[in-house]
Amino acid sequence: MSPTTIFAPASTPADSIFGLSVLVLVTVAAIFIAVFGLLAYVVLRFRRRSHDRSEPPQIYGSTQVELAWTVVPVLIVVALFLASARVIASVQNATHPPGALQVIVTGHQYWWEYQYPSLKITTANELHVPVSIPTFLTLLSADTDHSFWVPRLAGKTDLIPNHPNSMWIDPHETGLFLGQCAQYCGTQHAKMLLRVYVDSPAEFERWVRTQQQAPSSAASSQGQRVFEATACINCHTVSGTSANGKFGPDLTHLMTRETIASGAAANNHGMLRLWIKNPDAIKPGSKMPAMGLSDPDLDAVTAYLETLR
Repeated sequence: MSPTTIFAPASTPADSIFGLSVLVLVTVAAIFIAVFGLLAYVVLRFRRRSHDRSEPPQIYGSTQVELAWTVVPVLIVVALFLASARVIASVQNATHPPGALQVIVTGHQYWWEYQYPSLKITTANELHVPVSIPTFLTLLSADTDHSFWVPRLAGKTDLIPNHPNSMWIDPHETGLFLGQCAQYCGTQHAKMLLRVYVDSPAEFERWVRTQQQAPSSAASSQGQRVFEATACINCHTVSGTSANGKFGPDLTHLMTRETIASGAAANNHGMLRLWIKNPDAIKPGSKMPAMGLSDPDLDAVTAYLETLR
């Protein structure tokens, strides 16, 4: 089964959407079978025969038939409208229970920023949430329209500049749930991927403690000096250093993430080095420039970033 299927819901909003989808599919399937069944019957039963040249009886103005094909479709549309309205209201008007997690999601070209205000955590591209606890997302955009869509957890919700939106999830099972920016936002829209990690309470607490700790990078001080001497610090933040840029992802705990470039590549030595050397080799058209580092400086910066845990 596709990891982005809507037919395996793992969260209350996705359950509601799945139920509505099944209702609509069953309804239209029944209509399809009825209409084409009658059509097939008429074609076969009243087909022209070679020995019969007579004109069939002409019938006009059947009030019963006209009422049937007017009233029945109207009732079907009204029923589907009411079912859709109920699901939309239940998803959009959900109450915030005590203990719910709040996360601010900001869409950038072409990556995701996540802020946990109550936990004082800022991270990027990989969202961690606890299982069975509602998580309410405030959706913002830093540049153009984006759309947050993790099919197994909830429906699509757009991120629009200067127009905050919101959505919520409460996953019923742990694991990794994949999604995609569902609104064309530029050259690398297709590689603006979503990764939501649903952790057990203990795993989430460990992740929170890790993110709240300051990284130690003494072993790669040469790489840190090179990093801080380039324009990297104008875009990226590394807690405890002079790097405090806001245009790119926060790198404070870079190596706790499984991927880089918003899910476009695995977070390992080779891909990280290539990403620093030539971002377009992984994500053509991305906003991250190639810094033109020499091989020794490139190796030093890569080694430094690999200490950011």
